[in-house]
Amino acid sequence: MLLSLIIFVPLLGMIVVLLLPRDSEELIKRVTLAFTLIPLALAVYLFIAYDRSDAGTQHAVSVPWIETFHINYHVGIDGLSVTLMLLTALLGPICVLASWRNIEKGIKAYMALFLLLETGMLGFFAALDLFLFFVFFELTLLPMYFLIGVWGGPRREYAAIKFFLYTLFGSVLMLVALIAVYLNSSIIPEERTFDIPTLISLAGETEHALADPTFQIWVFLGFFIGFAVKVPIFPFHTWLPDAHVEAPTAISVILAGVLLKMGTYGLVRINMAMFPEGMAFFTEVTEETGLWGYSLALLGFVNIVYGSFCALAQTDFKKLVAYSSIGHMGFVILGLAARNTMGVNGAILQMFNHGVISAMLFLLVGVLYDRAHHREINGFGGLGNRMPIYMGITTLAFMASLGLPGLSGFWGEALSLFGAFQEFEILAILSTIGIVVGAAYFLWTLQRVFLGKLNPKYEELPEINKREILTLVPLGILTIVLGVWPNFALDMFRESVAELTKLMGTFQAGL
Repeated sequence: MLLSLIIFVPLLGMIVVLLLPRDSEELIKRVTLAFTLIPLALAVYLFIAYDRSDAGTQHAVSVPWIETFHINYHVGIDGLSVTLMLLTALLGPICVLASWRNIEKGIKAYMALFLLLETGMLGFFAALDLFLFFVFFELTLLPMYFLIGVWGGPRREYAAIKFFLYTLFGSVLMLVALIAVYLNSSIIPEERTFDIPTLISLAGETEHALADPTFQIWVFLGFFIGFAVKVPIFPFHTWLPDAHVEAPTAISVILAGVLLKMGTYGLVRINMAMFPEGMAFFTEVTEETGLWGYSLALLGFVNIVYGSFCALAQTDFKKLVAYSSIGHMGFVILGLAARNTMGVNGAILQMFNHGVISAMLFLLVGVLYDRAHHREINGFGGLGNRMPIYMGITTLAFMASLGLPGLSGFWGEALSLFGAFQEFEILAILSTIGIVVGAAYFLWTLQRVFLGKLNPKYEELPEINKREILTLVPLGILTIVLGVWPNFALDMFRESVAELTKLMGTFQAGL
């Protein structure tokens, strides 16, 4: 019941918002904020009350939905999903506050769509029925399309359509793979199922159709491409910079903080757990797999290096942060490709940490854009003299993102690289190029924006205000806490990761 409340309270909020008068903009904002604070309070409670010693599903609810096809409303949480639900619920009210003064037209529609988007994201992380999982995955597509296409920048229609088409392409392949899994779950129609735990169990039975290695490889690819678009993994990444640049600040925060994590979460929940033979084919180098065994690790490496060098070349502040996200998500892919306990723990920790840090970065870009009305890095200079508080918070976010020890960004990247080094030594070593380049573009940006002589055009630029600080403080605190105490998050999913690596036959005692 508690889990369903977290998922559907924002949907109830959307209905309430739609019933309010269009001209009551302040009331609409307050109601929306209230309906995002409720899931946050419940998610914090779930996080605190979660039994960290239990790797199984907790707070599970299963109710028949479409009985003809054995589809159930089946939700539950484990250490991974409860962590990402907390991140999603935290970013909800932060994004509402970030939109408070920035969204000037269609407030009612904007807030209603945002609440619908939050329901889709929360439901996705809790779904334990494969069809329900797909429904929540698709539910995020429509509101995001309109939030970018209506409230975005000058090229918003192009960015929204590109985002929609890329995601729809991946979704079609996912749907085909989903139907194939359902049809192969049993030769008896009455016994077929979409239940994710049941499918994972059946895939582990040697004689079952779902366990056939060839079948797993093809179905793995169908789901993988769908999730790869969302991450995004090279070469399915080109929608991301356009979407980020044109999206309103709050939607960029959600895009980087949560929607990208939906892709990597899907890889863990479906590809790794349900198709271990398919995962092994693309991550384990043997005589049978040959060079295919390097596939996933190589894609992670390409993401890291390509994203980092593209970020270094940017002069648009927001596009720089967007490309840096591509690079940082590469560490998640590299850690997952290792398939060992350390690598997977590092990948999941990086998912959470990147969600926090990237949200900070996009909020900070939005603060500057609201004042200067442009994002050209070379057009600033000396802002540290005028906005010292803003410079301090930005420096914290930059240092965390480049992986400075003592801040949260360090641990996810380090554990992912340590895990990857055990399986792919050369690729792990070469991937450190991304860390060096990341330090270069962040420090260079810090120099061009904040240091030197103050640009006369910005002598009257106002300092960051209290509302903007309020959106950044929780994320800054998490960045520091997870930097000095990574077990705050690691303890949540340690047992779940151990269970996952046992399913794949790659369990390693230790971390």
